[in-house]
Amino acid sequence: MKLGKMRFPDGHETIGLVQDDGAIPLTLTGGQFQTLTDILESDDARATVELLIDRTVRPTPLKEVTPLSLVESQEVWGAGVTYTRSRAARMQESEHGATHYERVYAAPRPELFFKATPSRVVHTGQQVRIRKDALWSVPEPELVLVLNSHMRLVGYTVGNDMSSRDIEGENPLYLPQAKTYDACCALGPWITLAHAMPPREKIEIAMRVKRGAQTVFSGETNVGKMARSFEDLIGYLKRDNFFRDGVFLLTGTGIVPDDSFTLFPGDEIAIAITGIGTLVNTVVQG
Repeated sequence: MKLGKMRFPDGHETIGLVQDDGAIPLTLTGGQFQTLTDILESDDARATVELLIDRTVRPTPLKEVTPLSLVESQEVWGAGVTYTRSRAARMQESEHGATHYERVYAAPRPELFFKATPSRVVHTGQQVRIRKDALWSVPEPELVLVLNSHMRLVGYTVGNDMSSRDIEGENPLYLPQAKTYDACCALGPWITLAHAMPPREKIEIAMRVKRGAQTVFSGETNVGKMARSFEDLIGYLKRDNFFRDGVFLLTGTGIVPDDSFTLFPGDEIAIAITGIGTLVNTVVQG
């Protein structure tokens, strides 16, 4: 069961249920549920969606629907060094901070950081940004946990945690500048409710970067290769933290391009995750 905010051909913007290659608008008028956040906050999101479906409406083809941002007022957070490949990459890029990345990989406490406010998040079809003062910028394809205010895992989506690796590598204290800036994060296209996702070890993540007609990078991984559990990450994130409207948590990347790779304006990034769909964005700078 996939949900998203979308604009239908008649211009109406609402929450829609994605079924196969079509979308059905949910009936929200005059009821308790008015927003996507309201649905995620309900006791049983699946049952709520079933209640709101108008089964007399024929699905609109997805190609005629425009996806809109999934983020309403939630914060977006990230987790780092959760895959072995990510640990190796962070150590390699950071001459002075390598031991910190080695230690956090094996430590009980994970690396968690604030990633973005809603205004800094773009959705599928929009442009992600690379910093003007960065020389080495990469996309980071990640499975995203969708948590409500009770820190209950209600769904999943696709995420791109854009990073300036040269800035982070110069000094680990520069992490906020390497991670958080305008259009630094992409989420979408839909949220798959938790019950509808395949088992963790069957969730594949694949990324392709195209420059014009040429594919300049491709890679894939499996969520089963994560060294930390979702429960572990959620447990630490909610310590002394209250998220009034819930939170999106990026779970780290296991796909890391070689050191010679950097993004350029005009590149197209496509990230596909089993059970959810494909997030597509183009790159701009400055």
